[in-house]
This record gives sequence, C-alpha cells and structure tokens, in this order.
Amino acid sequence: MKNDDKSFEKFKEKYQARIKSEFDGRTDNLRPINSREYSDFKKEYLPKHLTIYEKLCNFSEKVVQIKPDKKKIPELQEAIDICHLNITPTGTTSFAIVIPLFIIIIGLIFGYLLPFLISGEAGLFFLSISVIIGLSLMVPLGKIPFLFSNNWRMKSSNQMVLCIFYVVTHMRHTSNLELAIDFAAEHLTPPLSIDLKKVVWDIETQKFSSIKESLDTYLESWRKWNQEFIESMHLIESSLYENSEDRRVNALDKSLSVMLEETYERMLHFSQNLKSPITTLHMMGIVLPILGLVILPLVVSFMSNVKWYHLFTLYNVILPGAVYYMSRIILSKRPTGYGDSDISQKFYGLQKYKKILIKIGSSEIRISPAILCFLIFGVLFFIGISPLLIHQMLPNFDCSIGSRGLSCLPMRSHPDAKYYFLGYRDEIIDGYSTGKIVGPFGLGATLLSTGIPLSFGIAIGLFYKIRSKKLIKIREQTKKLEGEFASALFQLGNRLGDGLPAEIAFSKVAKMMEGTHSGRFFEDVSMNIQKLGMSVKQAIFDEKSGAINNYPSPIIESSMKVLIESSKKGPIIASQALINVSSYIKDMHRVDERLKDLMADDISSMKAQVAFLTPAITGIVIGITSMITTILGTLTEKITLLTTQAQDGSANMSSIMGMFGTGVPTYFFQIIVGLYVVQIVYILTILINGIENGADKLSERYMVGNNLFKTTITYSVIAFIIILIFNMIAGSILTSVSISVT
Repeated sequence: MKNDDKSFEKFKEKYQARIKSEFDGRTDNLRPINSREYSDFKKEYLPKHLTIYEKLCNFSEKVVQIKPDKKKIPELQEAIDICHLNITPTGTTSFAIVIPLFIIIIGLIFGYLLPFLISGEAGLFFLSISVIIGLSLMVPLGKIPFLFSNNWRMKSSNQMVLCIFYVVTHMRHTSNLELAIDFAAEHLTPPLSIDLKKVVWDIETQKFSSIKESLDTYLESWRKWNQEFIESMHLIESSLYENSEDRRVNALDKSLSVMLEETYERMLHFSQNLKSPITTLHMMGIVLPILGLVILPLVVSFMSNVKWYHLFTLYNVILPGAVYYMSRIILSKRPTGYGDSDISQKFYGLQKYKKILIKIGSSEIRISPAILCFLIFGVLFFIGISPLLIHQMLPNFDCSIGSRGLSCLPMRSHPDAKYYFLGYRDEIIDGYSTGKIVGPFGLGATLLSTGIPLSFGIAIGLFYKIRSKKLIKIREQTKKLEGEFASALFQLGNRLGDGLPAEIAFSKVAKMMEGTHSGRFFEDVSMNIQKLGMSVKQAIFDEKSGAINNYPSPIIESSMKVLIESSKKGPIIASQALINVSSYIKDMHRVDERLKDLMADDISSMKAQVAFLTPAITGIVIGITSMITTILGTLTEKITLLTTQAQDGSANMSSIMGMFGTGVPTYFFQIIVGLYVVQIVYILTILINGIENGADKLSERYMVGNNLFKTTITYSVIAFIIILIFNMIAGSILTSVSISVT
C-alpha cells in the first residue's frame, strides 16, 4: 500500500513539475480565445463605411500621432467600443487633423499652383475655400466616433422593443436567460444582434462568469441613452429569483409594458421639442437660399468677378453640408427604442428583390438596377451638356429665332434674333468687352440644362426605388399579417387549450379565418402537414416548402418557434404561450399606432415641402432669373455695341449700363439650382424618415427613391415651362425697346 502511495506521489510530482515548467509564469503559450464565428459575423454585418474609417484612422495614426485630451479619452473609447471599431482615440484625433490638412494641400495645388503654372493667373477663391473647409472640418471630423456611435445606437434602439419582446416570449415558457438572449439575437438584425451575440460570447470565452454579469456590463453602455431598456432587462433578470410562478410571469409582463410606455413618453417629449429646430432648418436650408436666388442675378451682374463655380461652391457644397449637419443634430436627439428594420438583412431569400427580375420560362434573370440607372443617367447627362459639346465642336455656330423665323448661321449673334439656341456672348466688364466668349445664355441651352438635375435625380431615385419597392410591398403585406396575427394566435391557443393536437388546430383556425392573411398562412401549414406528410416544424420552417417562406416576419417566425418549443411541454403550456404572445403583439401594435400619430403632425409640413413647394418655388425663381439675365445681358450687349459707334450721348448711357457685367449664364445657374433641389430633397427625406421611422434603411431608400424621382421631374417640368414663358416675355420686352443714335 505504501509503495502504491509513493508511486502516486511521484506520478503527481512529475506532471505538476511539467505543467509548472510549461505554464507557470509564462503567457506566450496562452492565446486569447477568439470567436471565429463572432469575427466572421462582425465582418459580414459591420457597415463598410466603418471599415473605411478604421483604415483612414489607422493610416493617420501612422503618419502623425496626435493624442486627444486626457478628459476626452474615456468618451472616445466608449464610442469606439459601441461601434466595435478596431481603432484608438489617438487614431481618431490624428484623422481629424490629417484629412483637413490634406484638403488644404489639395486646394493649394489645384486652386492656386496649377492655374498659376498653366495660365499665369491664379485666384485665391478655391485656396481660401479649401482653407475654410479644412479648418471647419477639424471639429466635426473629431466627433465622427460619436456620430457613428449615435447611429449605431439609433439602429440598435429601433429593435429594442422587439428585443424585450423576444426575451420575454422565450422566458415565459423557458426560464433561462442565456437561451432567451440567444433567441433574441437569432431573430434580430444587426447591429443589436451583434451586441447580444457579443454578450453570449463573452461568457463562452470566460470573460465573464455568468450571463447576468455579461449582460449588466453591456447594459451600462445604455445608461445615458435608454434607461427603460435597462429597467426592462433588470425586471427580466429579477424574474429568475421569484419563488412563485405568478410573480415570475408578472415581472416579465411588467418589463415589456415598461419598455412600451417609457418609449411613448420619450417620443412625446421629443415631438414637443421638435418644432423649433425644424423651423430653423426650414428657414436656413430652404427659405433663405431660395430668396437669395431671386436677387442673385442682379448681384452677379453688378459683381463681374462672380463666376458660376462660386455659386456652385455656395449652393452645392456649403449649404447642403450645413443643412445635413443640422439634420444630424436633430436626429441625434431622437429617443431610442422604436422603429423598423430591413427585412432583407434577416431573410436572405429576399435579397433577389433588390434586382430587376426577368422571367424566361422556368429560369429567372437578375439584373442590377445600377446598369439601367447608369444608362438613364448617361442619356440625360449627355442631353444636359450637349450645348457645351456643340460649342466646343463649332465655336461660331448658333441658331436663332427672329422676325425672319429660324436661322442657323456660323455666327454668334443676329440683329433680328429674339431667342438663341446657345447664346454665347462677348464678356463685358465695366461696360467694355474683354475679348472672351462666355455662355451659354440661349433659351435652348437653358432648357436642355434641365437634363443634368434630371440625370442625377431620376438615376439615383430610380436606383433606390427599384431596390426597395418590392421589399417595402412585402413588408407592408407582412405587417397586415402581423396586425391580424394576434387574434389568429389567440384562436390557435384556444384550440390547443381544448386538447386538439397542433396538426388539427392549424386546420381548424385556417377555416375560421378563411380569406385573411393569417388564414392563408395557417392553410399553408395545414396543407404541408396533410399533403406532404410533414411535421409541424417542417410545415412551418422547411427551406423549400415551409409556410414561413411566404411571410418573412421575425415576429411570426419567433411566435412559431415558441409554439414548437412550448408544445414539447404539453398542449396546455403551448396554449398559454401563444395567448401571451398574442397579447404582447397587440400591446406593441397599439403603441406603434400612437407613435405614428404623434409624429404625423411634425413631419406633414416637411413632406409637403419636399413633394411640391420646394420644386415649385425654385422652378418659378429660375424662370424669373432667366428673364432678368436675358434682359440685362441683351441690353448691356446692345449698349456696349452702340457705345463704340456713337459719341457723348450714348457714352453717358454706357456709363450707366457699365455698372452691369455679363452675369452668370442661365445654363449654369439652372444646373446649380437644380442640383441644389436634388440635394435638399435627399437630405430632408433622410431627416423625415429618421424622425418617423428611426434608422430604418429600407424605408429610407424607398422614400428617397420616391421623392427624388417625383420631385426632380416636378421641378424640371415647372422650370422648363416657366423659363419658356418668361423668356417669351423677355423677348417681347426687348423687341419693344428701340435704341437709336442721333
């Protein structure tokens, strides 16, 4: 016996020494446990713009390391962790300095040095603009991590009501928090699903010892933004420690009601405080710029040094940037906890509906909408720039309409002409010709210029519309089903409570709800069971013939999974589970409708502004601008011509008209305003969707597609008609004016 003890001790000492020699005090052989599944999941769903930002920040940190203020490091690190970014606070600060310096250097090279080397003339406009833009971007670029984290929170918060619903639904029949969190992560879409998978994975990698510890650590990141989400989760956790079943169920029910009621209350306060910033944005982004368009023709006529690219910088770079920044500030104050998500992220079979589908026999051809939209863009853009191309190929050619009708001659002006196709003129500054040719000012060129805003508005709008139209239709049909599904689940629960097997219960409910979306869903399940001999689980979730394939709804999918899991514990448990899920769905639907009514008043005026008022007002302003520019330009040109042929009388007249320059060609003016309309409609649509639906990308794409397509066409038609009418008025005015030299 003693020999056996000695042998055992020697064996023990031998392997203890070996373990100590290999692991004691050494960490190089200990690799951190990483999740390949979680890493792949993160790479697949992390937005591409975040990965680009990561690369730019890491590159900037290598170029120059600029450390942020020590007080800001914890806040930056918190924002970085929320977005799951692989960067450092130093990288974000370096990025905010390196990129503006790069913009300033580009402005110095292309705005000053190259023009000076090529033509000997270099203006300071683009250099000064690049310096102003570069310096003004330093602060916003430094706040990008907070912007991304806020967007991440908005997208995550859109799913929080559903998250609580899934967790409570699972905990109702199986009191296991880890399985409930995993169940919610399975049915949610990114980014909240990424966060929940991270919570579970932190336990599997032994970063935390329990699901409660891991979940509580994650909930701390929401303490400043969504207290009701934390309260609901804590109520769910407390249900695990209740002794009686009634108290456990009451805690779960209370958690969902807290989430719903607090979400409504926060949205109510947001709606009350929304009118002032919306009014400010409306005045700064739409009213004042449009009023400025009215006086711009006179301003550019008095200030001969103002060129079209100066207006382009103001109206198509600075103003849209300011409006976008203001809209992001408004959206950053939106409460969390409510909104929809893109169903194509959850149900990959729906990805095909983002393409143009052409059926040939039994096969199906999928064409990217980008191809069609690019062709439309190319045709319209070519029409828009055709006046410039014609002038480049035939510098002295133009067509005019006058008292003798249409004439096309190799000359830029005709004494009897009322309207020109191209309308290139001699540049006049201070009453004297500079010898340069500028334009086009002609009516034909101005009308054709509407092709450029049309090319951008229609191509971008059609692209978003095609990619989202069918998905929106499917989601709306699914929502109708979800609206009926609560009562259908209640009926199904009652049939199960009567002791009927699930296979028969589906058939009974399908007959009772015949003609409804829910009835068709239950009928599909029943037919799969009866004709294909499937089990209930296969009849619902089979990849090829499952009834769920025709109804892509996370709520319906999760409800049916609850049915499958709870039915294992008996029909009574399954009946209670479905009846409870039915009541949850009704509660969520009721709060959803209240929130939509709450937001309707705030965004109705913005929708009217985007749909008609903005394109109508800008179209009329462009017509007036075209008339003023035509009259001033023609009078200035005629007075200058007469000055060279007359004596003192006309010279005095020339001194008055010498105050006017050639002005900005109406061709470029219309393009600038048209593109501004496209930009403003795009930004305001994102703002409207953000207020109404949160970070719902599917709804955003659909609204952007619809608004861009319709508004751009509305603006172009109104501008085309008004320009034509007002130029006819200008032609009548000019023909009635006779200038003679005595």
